[in-house]
Amino acid sequence: MIRAGKIYPQSAGSRETVDTVVLDSTERHRRRGAMRGVRGLEFLLDLPEAVMLRTGDAIMLDDGRLVEVLGKPEPLAEIRCRDPRQMAHVSWHLGNRHLPVQIFDNRIRIRRDHVIEEMVRGLGAKVALIEAAFDPEGGAYAAPVEEAHAHHDHDHHGHDHHDHSTCGHEHGHAHKHD
Repeated sequence: MIRAGKIYPQSAGSRETVDTVVLDSTERHRRRGAMRGVRGLEFLLDLPEAVMLRTGDAIMLDDGRLVEVLGKPEPLAEIRCRDPRQMAHVSWHLGNRHLPVQIFDNRIRIRRDHVIEEMVRGLGAKVALIEAAFDPEGGAYAAPVEEAHAHHDHDHHGHDHHDHSTCGHEHGHAHKHD
């Protein structure tokens, strides 16, 4: 089986690709695994460390050919706020729960979760249930996309875990590790 050991970030410009892999956000966080493109090309992804593949990235096969990465549509909640202050307020509550989020200029996307959706509605935000590719933020300690892909230095969660029972505040959630 042909091997692939290098990632080109979406910012590396358009290049001709021989196939495409369509993966959800969980499937796009990986180090090693057999993959099959939509046109049938089979290869082994074999990276030194786990990376978060982004929509538009390209995987380089050992023979130099490129395979495009696309995000598979997932069930998401899209949150819209009336103004930047409300957006900051909602964002703080989402971050306080360590939720993966995708941030746009005027909206935030999260994985569907009826409890969180009700919380942000209670904060006055509007929630629309959608299906779209999910490219969550890398976190405060993750390297910028270009640097992270070039050096294969990705932070899985983007924050340090600590025992919330000793830090004097309660988050009311459990960490989910993929």
